Amino acid sequence: MNYPSDTAFVLEDVNLFFGSVPILTDVNIAIRNTGITSIIGPSGSGKSTLLRTLNRLNDHHPTFRCTGLVRYRGNNIYANGNGSVDVPRLRQDIGMVFQKPCLFPTSIYENVLFGLKRLKLRPRSEFQGIAETTLKAVFLWDEVKDRLKHPANELSQGQQQRLSLARALACEPDVLLLDEPTASLDPKSTQAIESLIQELGKRLTVILVTHRLEQAKRLSETVIFLSDGCVCEWGGVDDIFTCPSKEMTQQYLAGHTS
Repeated sequence: MNYPSDTAFVLEDVNLFFGSVPILTDVNIAIRNTGITSIIGPSGSGKSTLLRTLNRLNDHHPTFRCTGLVRYRGNNIYANGNGSVDVPRLRQDIGMVFQKPCLFPTSIYENVLFGLKRLKLRPRSEFQGIAETTLKAVFLWDEVKDRLKHPANELSQGQQQRLSLARALACEPDVLLLDEPTASLDPKSTQAIESLIQELGKRLTVILVTHRLEQAKRLSETVIFLSDGCVCEWGGVDDIFTCPSKEMTQQYLAGHTS
């Protein structure tokens, strides 16, 4: 199969399992270097599993198994032996933000710099500037600049989610994986996160799992539809939402309430 040359990921004949249970079968897709790709589909269709496969986060599950080729920038990230991938470096390049804000029991400032410090990516003299830059990037600086030493759990849920994004961005990823990042947020916080995602999509590869079809329409250039353990259809957002080629896609879109 021929894919565009400007791809971040290419998946070829990929099968994903937990134990003997197949989660996704015969996945063949490509994801471009920049822009926003949304993954949609019914609950339990493997959306989050597919997303976590891209930075090998499923490795934490002892029964997870991946066959086929998952290529990132041309390299097979599940290769063994001499060509095996540096997984910590892979996760530095491919950041992830989860549905529920995942914060550490420390200050706002320390949360922003948590990954940066452990990966030793920058000298300590640059930490203050990086914290300010990334908090500004997620539209949070003006709200927290006078209380950086306060516990992060004092923030609202929407602020905590933006702080999680800031922590990911501080490590300067090339790819950002977002697993239902607005699922539990109020409309105002959702709008703020969506505005941020749109900005990030101009310079990063952003891959978004969402159950909100209107959100996928607003934000995405490309949509991947999962159902019944397979990639039922994938392509441009207008093609998927206005003239899907598969009956399963048509039925899902017709019956799904965003």
